[in-house]
Amino acid sequence: MNPARRSSALLLILAMLLAVVSVPSLGARRASAASCDTGTNLALNKTATASSLEGAGYPASAAVDGNTGTRWSSQFSDPQWLEVDLGSTQSICEVVLNWETASGKAYQIQTSTDGTTWTPIYSTASGPGGTETLNVTGSGRYIRMYGTARNTGYGYSLWEFSVYGSNGSTPPPPAWNLLWQDNFAGAAGTAPSSANWIEDTGHNSPGGPADWGTGEVESASSSTANVSVDGGGHLNITALEDGSGNWTSGRIETQRSDFAAPAGGMLEVTANIKQPDVANPAGYWPAFWALGSGSRTGGTWPAIGETDIMENVNGHQTSSSGLHCGTAPNGPCNESSGRGSGLRTCTGCLTDYHTYTEVIDRTQADEQIRFSVDGQVTWTVSESQVGVTTWQAAVDHGFFLILDLAIGGSWPNADCGCTSPNAATASGGTLSVGPVSVYTTTGPAPTPLTPPPAASGANVVKVTGGQGNWQLTVNGAPYQVKGVTWGPGNAAGDGYLADAASMGVNTIRTWGTDGTSQPLLDAAAARGIKVINGFWLNQGADYLNDTAYKTSTLNTIEQYVNQYKNDPGTLMWDVGNEVINTAGNYTYPNGATVEQERDAYAQYVEQITEAIHSIDPDHPVTSTDAWTGAWPYYKQYTPSLDLLAVNSYGAVCNVNTDWVNGGYTKPYIVTESGDPGEWEVPNDANDVPAEPTDQQQRDGYTTAWNCIAGHPGVSLGGTLFNYGVENDFGGVWFNLLTGGWKRLSYYSVKQAFTGQAQTNTPPEITSMTLSNTASVPSGGQFTVNVAANNPTGDTLSYNVALSGKYVNGATALQSPSSYTQTGPGAFTITAPKTLGVWKVYVYVYDQHGGVGIQSASFRVVAPPVAGTNVALGKPTTASSFQAAGNGQTYVAANATDGNWSTRWASDWSDPQWIQVDLGQPTAIKHVQLGWESAYGQAYQIQVSNDGTNWTTVYSTTTGTGGVDDFDVSGTGRYVRMYGTQRGTAYGYSLYEFGIYA
Repeated sequence: MNPARRSSALLLILAMLLAVVSVPSLGARRASAASCDTGTNLALNKTATASSLEGAGYPASAAVDGNTGTRWSSQFSDPQWLEVDLGSTQSICEVVLNWETASGKAYQIQTSTDGTTWTPIYSTASGPGGTETLNVTGSGRYIRMYGTARNTGYGYSLWEFSVYGSNGSTPPPPAWNLLWQDNFAGAAGTAPSSANWIEDTGHNSPGGPADWGTGEVESASSSTANVSVDGGGHLNITALEDGSGNWTSGRIETQRSDFAAPAGGMLEVTANIKQPDVANPAGYWPAFWALGSGSRTGGTWPAIGETDIMENVNGHQTSSSGLHCGTAPNGPCNESSGRGSGLRTCTGCLTDYHTYTEVIDRTQADEQIRFSVDGQVTWTVSESQVGVTTWQAAVDHGFFLILDLAIGGSWPNADCGCTSPNAATASGGTLSVGPVSVYTTTGPAPTPLTPPPAASGANVVKVTGGQGNWQLTVNGAPYQVKGVTWGPGNAAGDGYLADAASMGVNTIRTWGTDGTSQPLLDAAAARGIKVINGFWLNQGADYLNDTAYKTSTLNTIEQYVNQYKNDPGTLMWDVGNEVINTAGNYTYPNGATVEQERDAYAQYVEQITEAIHSIDPDHPVTSTDAWTGAWPYYKQYTPSLDLLAVNSYGAVCNVNTDWVNGGYTKPYIVTESGDPGEWEVPNDANDVPAEPTDQQQRDGYTTAWNCIAGHPGVSLGGTLFNYGVENDFGGVWFNLLTGGWKRLSYYSVKQAFTGQAQTNTPPEITSMTLSNTASVPSGGQFTVNVAANNPTGDTLSYNVALSGKYVNGATALQSPSSYTQTGPGAFTITAPKTLGVWKVYVYVYDQHGGVGIQSASFRVVAPPVAGTNVALGKPTTASSFQAAGNGQTYVAANATDGNWSTRWASDWSDPQWIQVDLGQPTAIKHVQLGWESAYGQAYQIQVSNDGTNWTTVYSTTTGTGGVDDFDVSGTGRYVRMYGTQRGTAYGYSLYEFGIYA
């Protein structure tokens, strides 16, 4: 999830070798392969087993007996498999499937060393049947055909399952050729080779944006104090802070910018790297990346392409990788985050060297970039995922490599939910890099992917039939809406719609239609998908009296109906979203009541509907609201609607009953649905909504679709929420592709729409426990443990995140300030300083783009303090306090009442103070400040015997809020907090001002 990384020189980084890499060892690793022996069938007469049999006359053994007159046949369902024990580990280069008529359409060939953990070596979704000869590369003792979709209504049936191996003990590796390498030779303390590297200086590249386009604060330096070799084959890039708080660091890029994968070949970039390891790493941002050569010739990021081979922020024991491409923001690569792996735990990556590698693979039609750490693939991006045109512009050309250690900037700040670096950030952290090498292979170029042809011709879409027997038709053919709401944006269609189509999606719904909608309509139509074009109407607008708004909005809607009515992607028009339901949340001018506004809104929707019909009689019009309680308004005031629409989640199975009980005479679609929402689930022990598990979400989508599809003739289908990629509070709860990673809910929707059972689904978290959920001390530690499994036995990786939504309303997630993975799915986490109920999320990633996510809440409380709080209940005054509001007061006495649900809050200015009269001179030893989110960054603790003359006993300019606990030594009758700089734009606000004797 890397933010856009340095515009004029953005990322493609070096590949990393194993441990200490040398040319001879890599040469040995890339020895030429043995040939494939197609004369010996390794499966012949070996032990064969199967998932099922059609009957006793069709045993598994019949598929490996060498007799094409006998066959194995399965039961008539999916999935099914046929497995052969080869007796010993074999290198497999070819598989021949001789199908009977009942053949597999979608299946994998998988290998295993133990018969339990399986690795796919071939996959297809369009098997033709007959005799299929498959060229494969893999090894294992066990091999199986794993079928997920059949070509007929029968089962899977094979006359013969033949397996052939190479004349050698290992699978044939590609013939890698060393293209370029730097072993960082040279005396300790000298600069890296100027023949190989350009050392950047300053805060931007020539003509590039300030602060490298990311807001990072360091100045790139060519000083050997920042960039030098160590005399032992390593490059060291060191970040240094001077006495004035200014940072310098290093950023170097290769002289060459022609590192490219040839058509039909591959490019491997690899390096050995040890990440910086310092006591307080807030703001550290090490990276090894590659940037398209177009960056040096006036090209535009991210279209020129950037690959991030290794990135990390804030000193976590993690790394990430990914591709940047297309347009920003959003676009087919989800910019500025990119198509990334997300941060994944990487044990020992701060204390030892690890090998980070990318391979750009152009040996197959659907080109790939594969990223790995220590030989384990962590992330893969394919050409078909971003679109042919975007991929070719971003990948099929030369790159230059970049190594840098940034300080601060957009990604570290987003990760910590703070501004970095801070006053405590440690100077002197070093990014240490061993050999950097670039390899290529060559080979015959495959037939390249091509963009789908553009669609043409307008559609005629009608609601036909009569009461209880309606249907939607497109050009006369019945059409059930099998859809999703669309999140990635209008410019992202080429990157995501092919995937949506593979899920069985035929419709997407948008909330707004404007001048930027054409690319989405084009991309959808080219892939056989149609669009419910939404028109946004403002919630809370004054539909009773604001004629200017209504006139302007109607004119705009008419403009875009005229523009898109003949587009082949248009299915229907959807006017407004949840306006009637939300009307009660607003106060209206001129004394208008909520009911008057609801009536006026429904009448306005009728006006819009009539206008659309006059322009476009060939596409239906509907209007969406959040509950069926809005339908009576439409029934009375909006008779021209062609069909009703509703957003409904946990109550979706009641929609048809509501329709029947309401006596409605129009069909409906469900325009949002899925697992129950935050507003529908019960609260947990911390009194916040209990988020469903992945398995509950999966089942929630299945239930929702069954209830939508279970009333044909009245319900014309629906669009499930949400085909989106945000990785935030709502994105975890509702997105099928959170962060771009596939969830269990993604596969449940795919199964609902296609009717096919799904394999290779994401990891499933089966349990989650916290050591403390009710009273975690501010800044203290707690443990989290999850158990997870994966259906294909992938190597799993992990990460954690926190949400403060129930503390401060923020929906963005952030990393803990410190956390350590102590075992698979086991973490020790430092809690936030800020009080309240937080959520912790655990992510479990597989190697195929899937993720399991589970969350739990925990309450952060003030740490206990030894001694007596002598301020409790004592007279307290302040320089100012906010006026009462929301049923609360904000007077100074609230900070010494011992109640953590009341608080003092000052005016929004500096300086401010709050003062406690202890009644007599008292020796104090400790102070505890329990801040609300409006905290003091610079303040003093002062004591006085007369309330006039003050002595400072504690001072800071680096307060970060939450709970500040510190020892003091002083005596006085009066004690005050004197604030000189606020940490936010608000005032100073304290739940409690504890003074301990």
